[in-house]
Amino acid sequence: MGPHSWVALVTIAAILVYVWMGVRVGGARRKSGIDAPAMTGDPILERHIRVQANTLEWLPIFLPALWLFALYWNDLVAAGLGVIWIIGRILYALGYVADPGKRELGFMIQALAAAVLLFGAAGRIIWTLVVIGA
Repeated sequence: MGPHSWVALVTIAAILVYVWMGVRVGGARRKSGIDAPAMTGDPILERHIRVQANTLEWLPIFLPALWLFALYWNDLVAAGLGVIWIIGRILYALGYVADPGKRELGFMIQALAAAVLLFGAAGRIIWTLVVIGA
């Protein structure tokens, strides 16, 4: 077992993308003049908030799946799928803020990457338990 440096870098990149989304919420707040804790009143602010919240909802699915896939399959493949997930989240963010109807491509990319990581890890773990044992 190696140190999983590629997956570690992808993990940091995913967190930095989430931070970027938070900074964009702050910028939308300044631009709209709507101070916290208010979360409504400007459609662009609401879209930025929703993008950040949706990403937060996906992180507990993505991060454990990323690491379990790396541990049970392959570090580089996991990192590659993680980069695809990040690209999907960025496309989702940019599309959603521009027009909520343009969020689907990014959402589908990240959801597919997360599904491969999650079900790939689960399948390999089950296979390992059945064939090799604990």
